Amino acid sequence: MNPEPRAVDRRSALRAGAGAAIVGAFTTGCSGDRGGARPPAPPKPPSSASAAAAARPKAPRPAPAPRAFPGQPVQISSGPRARAQVALTFHGQGDPKIATTLLSEAEKAGAKVTVLAVGSWLDEQPAMARRILDGGHELGNHTQRHIDISAMDEAEAYAEITGCADRLRRLTGSIGTWFRPSRTQDATPLVQRLAQRAGYPHVLSYDVDSLDFTSPGASAVTRNVTGQIRNGSVVSLHFGYADTVAALPVLLAELERRRLRAVTTTELLT
Repeated sequence: MNPEPRAVDRRSALRAGAGAAIVGAFTTGCSGDRGGARPPAPPKPPSSASAAAAARPKAPRPAPAPRAFPGQPVQISSGPRARAQVALTFHGQGDPKIATTLLSEAEKAGAKVTVLAVGSWLDEQPAMARRILDGGHELGNHTQRHIDISAMDEAEAYAEITGCADRLRRLTGSIGTWFRPSRTQDATPLVQRLAQRAGYPHVLSYDVDSLDFTSPGASAVTRNVTGQIRNGSVVSLHFGYADTVAALPVLLAELERRRLRAVTTTELLT
């Protein structure tokens, strides 16, 4: 027989043996077992602590804090007249079902509102604070008990402001973006100073009063607002009144017809 084929065969055999040795070495090195590679170990179940942490919902972000608007007075009753925007502001108190209906109506129309909540109402309806904020609306302070703050002495008036601020902070992480005094359209100089001491650079008043709290009927509420509203207006409305619920869709439709956009008070002034 010709010796060359035997030489080729020997070389092929040597290459095959070397390849087998390398594969064997990798197999041994990865498995550590003569019988071949072990199946991967099953993953360890998560500890009870990590499972609880994964299941725990994330804490909501703190609500916005008050901010100062340079060039604006301490007491603000309206915004810039050059932009086609208005602020619908609600005194936050009353039946939470009515409040939720009003918020939903605003949201359907793409409107954002500012709610000045009473502290005692938040004590009874704490979930409303997050409902307001989750709807993209703004939340502020309308005193703790909603009684005549103008008739109080300094200590009592300050307690009314900080009492509600404490509730807001506990529920939302912020004292709220605005303070509005109770039972009055305009804050006295003393109440303005106390609000600033409590952390509110401005006091929020209004230039359009719907008078919905007098229950004059839905048509009258609508007329009261549409007869006065213009660019930059801040409108006073209330939760808790059926007339307001009936009037709001009509009012929002009229704002759209006039191309007036309902925004939060902060956006109105920004």
